[in-house]
Amino acid sequence: MILTAHQPVYLPWLGLFHKIYLAEMFCIFDIVQYQKKDYNNRNKIKTHSGPIWLSVPVESKDHLDKLICDIRIIDNGWNRKHFKSIASAYQKSPYFDRYIGEIERLLIHNHYDFLCDLNADILRFSLEALGIDRPVVKASDYEFSGKKSDLVLDMCIKLGADTYIFGAQGGSYADRDSFSRNGIKIYFQDYHHPVYHQLHKDFEPYMSVIDLIFNEGPGSLQILLAGNPTSIKDVALI
Repeated sequence: MILTAHQPVYLPWLGLFHKIYLAEMFCIFDIVQYQKKDYNNRNKIKTHSGPIWLSVPVESKDHLDKLICDIRIIDNGWNRKHFKSIASAYQKSPYFDRYIGEIERLLIHNHYDFLCDLNADILRFSLEALGIDRPVVKASDYEFSGKKSDLVLDMCIKLGADTYIFGAQGGSYADRDSFSRNGIKIYFQDYHHPVYHQLHKDFEPYMSVIDLIFNEGPGSLQILLAGNPTSIKDVALI
């Protein structure tokens, strides 16, 4: 079984979905420490005035000692501001009417106490919009042990994976020998960002996946995969 995992992030970028597409199971890795000013609670969309950050406010007290799964959202009206910004930015996009109702449901009608739950539902919406059907599990539902590379390895063993897909930064901490000794092959993703039709002048890469979905609709997955391997069979495993 081919497994990959990633921290729960808000309005994820395209590269995460390429990694999930290559896998046969995705684990929401919500048992690591919350990182301030990372993508756990923020991401970018493209507006009339250029890219802007949308950040979900979270309780900051002792957050550096908390796992992502324990981070609570501050209910201060952020969701309506985010929805207004998204609606304004994409109201003239070709597929605005197709997807804005689901964005409204997630941001306005649903209520989330925990950041991880919000991010998980946004992930599932995005996977469905892209047409990627993979089982999704949460690390917090299991008892994985270890740190860094050993934690990932323990997850692979307990979930029955024989292949694991790291992100590009995984090369800095993955213990290749440990994976090899346990019969698990690994691959380090190197995602090449595609160019697609966008609103608001010159193309801007590294926006949230909703930028692609609103602009390209059902053709989004094909664009997301363009210039990248579409199967583990196409890459060299370690």
